[in-house]
Amino acid sequence: MNQNVNLDNPKFTYALLAPKYWGVWIGFGLLALFVNAMPYSWLLAMGRGLGKFSMRFAKGRVRTARRNLELAFPEMSQIEIDRFVLENFKNTGAGLVETGIAWFWPTCRFKRHIIEHNTQPLRDYEEQGKGVLLCCVHALNLEITARAFAVIGLSGYGVFRPHDNPAYNFIQYWGRTHNGNRVVDRKDLKQMVRVMREGDRLFYLPDHDYGKKNAAYVPLFAVEDACTTTGTSILAKLSKCGIVIGSGFRNQQGKYDIMADKAIDADFPQRDAVAAAGYMNKFVEELILRAPEQWMWLHRRFKHESNPDYKVGRRYK
Repeated sequence: MNQNVNLDNPKFTYALLAPKYWGVWIGFGLLALFVNAMPYSWLLAMGRGLGKFSMRFAKGRVRTARRNLELAFPEMSQIEIDRFVLENFKNTGAGLVETGIAWFWPTCRFKRHIIEHNTQPLRDYEEQGKGVLLCCVHALNLEITARAFAVIGLSGYGVFRPHDNPAYNFIQYWGRTHNGNRVVDRKDLKQMVRVMREGDRLFYLPDHDYGKKNAAYVPLFAVEDACTTTGTSILAKLSKCGIVIGSGFRNQQGKYDIMADKAIDADFPQRDAVAAAGYMNKFVEELILRAPEQWMWLHRRFKHESNPDYKVGRRYK
């Protein structure tokens, strides 16, 4: 992988040790100690318990998850939705623990929980020296997935959103990059394109509602006008990259199934932004349905509508 992309990465300074940041350092220190001291089965159980407990205080998020499911799967009964939301919040709590695992576990322990399935499309493009847009979704264990690709020798660049708290930002950056991955600022389109033109991989998540700018209204599950980013086609057109879909969901045995099993660029309609967004959403659906209870349903995925007269979030009122 190319090392010549220069990014404005957060650096450690003694100013980060100021008392106002002690809470951040202590919190992450305790998380690191906790995930390394406990057996995995205990970590997962406690994380899931925390997620269930959090439902008492996250009523708005619970309503959002329910509404998303009503919109996406209108055939589901309220009993099925309630059960699904409970499982989803358990996995949300587990996701917090899994972030600690991804950032702080030693590689020898981490590798024991990774199962590599079909990643041949990525390896084929690597042999060709061709950059790849690796399209994943917002799985609740996304940090695990990103590190797992690095561990199996398929590291790449993640799209990074800097945190307002500089101590948190430094730890977040370190957690995501010290195992082989690198990052590029989410607003830096030129760097994203450069990464792939130089033969690297860029992790990309086209499954959320990012707003009306650079978006198309195309079907996603039962919602006919889901606001969907056109960034996939923009990046593909500018970089002439390969496009592969990938995932890393947790299975029943507590292992993480790492897949990058389909190259979809051959038929990707990159010159038609609307058609490309709709095409991408078919694969987003496929990825989510691999483990739907592990996807981020608490995000207001359908808040923007195609009718400009409708207020943002009308579906959730």
